[in-house]
Amino acid sequence: MSKILILGAYGNFGKRIASALLKANIPIIINGRNEKKANEFVKSLENDFDKSLFEIAIFDAETDLDAYLKSKKAKILINNCGPFQAKDYRIAQIAIENGVNYIDLADGRDFVVNIASLDKKARENKVSIISGASTVPGLSSAVLEEFKDEFQSIESLKFGISPGQKAERGLATTMGILSYAGKPLKPFAGHDKAYGWQDIYWQKFEDIGFRPMANCDIPDLDLLPPKYGIKNIQFSAGLELNFLHLGLWALSYLVRWGVRLNLENQAALMLKAADWFNFMGSNDGGMFMDIHGIGKNDEALNKKCFIIAKNGDGPQIPTIPAIVLAKKLYKKQFKQIGAMPCVGLVSLSEYLDELKDFEIETYVI
Repeated sequence: MSKILILGAYGNFGKRIASALLKANIPIIINGRNEKKANEFVKSLENDFDKSLFEIAIFDAETDLDAYLKSKKAKILINNCGPFQAKDYRIAQIAIENGVNYIDLADGRDFVVNIASLDKKARENKVSIISGASTVPGLSSAVLEEFKDEFQSIESLKFGISPGQKAERGLATTMGILSYAGKPLKPFAGHDKAYGWQDIYWQKFEDIGFRPMANCDIPDLDLLPPKYGIKNIQFSAGLELNFLHLGLWALSYLVRWGVRLNLENQAALMLKAADWFNFMGSNDGGMFMDIHGIGKNDEALNKKCFIIAKNGDGPQIPTIPAIVLAKKLYKKQFKQIGAMPCVGLVSLSEYLDELKDFEIETYVI
């Protein structure tokens, strides 16, 4: 029986993907380097799912994946081993060589954009290699696909994410943000010069109020403008508590001024420090997309979409593209062969259908 191998299966996103696939009766292999954490995760699954649907495989994906794939029947691999900002394509290449379909949740700008460099080899081996199967660009492109036909042209897209203070935060995601905070970002549509975690503004979210936002470096900045003809694009992320957000903003200026802080190396410590203030925040977070352009009637058109997660369900949102695509690959319903970023591969209706059991609401204005 073919199974789905989940690298980093007991991590922040991996455990959610694992549970969703088991709920659909899809067999999985739970991978990680820490046997104790893997066993603890498996124990948490045993009361809810058939034990025959999952097994543990303890190995380092960076060094032992090739040997493992050669000895097992995994035909789909989901890679949660971030942060991807400094990663190469070793894991994806090993998947290709072994005829295994590959999905990752990367948010590294260059990593996702340049996945197409593996396209020729992926086609030769008749596998699907999908990068960025997460909120960006998975959900962001799904929203654009939903509304693009209402526009004659899209002039600008402003969008962003703000998790609740009490929502579970992943170390890899935090390290990714800290790796470019205060550093110059590559130019993108409408912005010749921008810096990580700067250009602060306060965004009003439906249902949860105002949140501070600041620049983040994501693949959408390169992928969405040519795909949808967007002339100006801006993506930001924000922390619920103003003083934590502004504290990181201040650190980003020190980096910009040349102080060598190596913030990403302090990610674990900073996460622990942030947890001390959970009592001051909520479990509520959200994503917004603000699209401006010209409608079919030649008049200005503005569409706003908010996806609001409550009760700590926000971390479910980034996992959905990987879940949807893994299910399709498992059932042989995904027919696109080659290496590609996750742009327009998941529809908004598919996305929201996977979220229906969680406390998540969508608002379109």
